[in-house]
Amino acid sequence: MKRTFRTAVSALAGTGLALGLGACSATTEEAVDKVDKSVSASYEVTYEVTGTGIESIDYHAGDGTAMVPKVESEKNPTTPWKKTVRLKGIMPPAVMPVSPEPADLTCKVVYEGKVIKEAKAEQAMAGGCVAVSPVVG
Repeated sequence: MKRTFRTAVSALAGTGLALGLGACSATTEEAVDKVDKSVSASYEVTYEVTGTGIESIDYHAGDGTAMVPKVESEKNPTTPWKKTVRLKGIMPPAVMPVSPEPADLTCKVVYEGKVIKEAKAEQAMAGGCVAVSPVVG
């Protein structure tokens, strides 16, 4: 009786382990597929900057690589300033305005009509608006 019970418990444990490992394998494959899609996808964002006396606006425009995006710059822009760009995969959307008096400075990153990052005044100039790629989520 004890031997039959031990055999049954061992069989159940082995089955549970096999099913658990199979589930991990499926989860791993799903994760790999998700990463592949995130890296190869592209998306559009709109950068918005408002304020006075802005000397320049630097932004990721989609060239370069996801980890080393090319930064483009616009000198002495008129505000309000807007720019829509197409970015690749995990490339972070980023816009960085420079102003000697940032009190009324605001920057935004807009994706599909929703603001995904916003910064004002000193924060807008110190770090700009850098968001996580929306296709990563």
